[in-house]
Amino acid sequence: MNRIAYYPGSFDPITLGHVDILRQAFSVADEIVVAIGVHSNKKPMFDFDQRCKLIRDLVEEMGEEKRVRVEAFDNLVVDAARAAGAGILVRGIRDGSDLDYELQMAGMNGKMAKDISTVFFAARPENRCITATLVRQIAMMGGDISQFVPKSVISMLAK
Repeated sequence: MNRIAYYPGSFDPITLGHVDILRQAFSVADEIVVAIGVHSNKKPMFDFDQRCKLIRDLVEEMGEEKRVRVEAFDNLVVDAARAAGAGILVRGIRDGSDLDYELQMAGMNGKMAKDISTVFFAARPENRCITATLVRQIAMMGGDISQFVPKSVISMLAK
């Protein structure tokens, strides 16, 4: 049986925190769909194609390109996960406020899609402070984000 996990997020940009959770998710899934949320009312730092490239380059560096698909979604996560053939939702937890929110989401998702289980991975201590929102703010103000993101993000920002 092929275990497919669905890892949704904005990934704008992909951070070392995302990478941490992705690495952990390989332990429970044969294939991972990294699902980039695309919302017309949000102005991303990187467009969809750029985020795809960053993720694909990263998983290639990890040697996991055969186990990862990257796609967009703009609907309910459980509907997108089901369409992708996933039975697992991957979520990262940094702190107690993440846990409270993610438990509520898992409960609602579980009621809507009993066939999809949510699996939580705790961020490693060195990555708990990292959020894509804060990384974007630091980058937009000219700060150094190199300790929070893969090198490919820095390269793409320089362009």
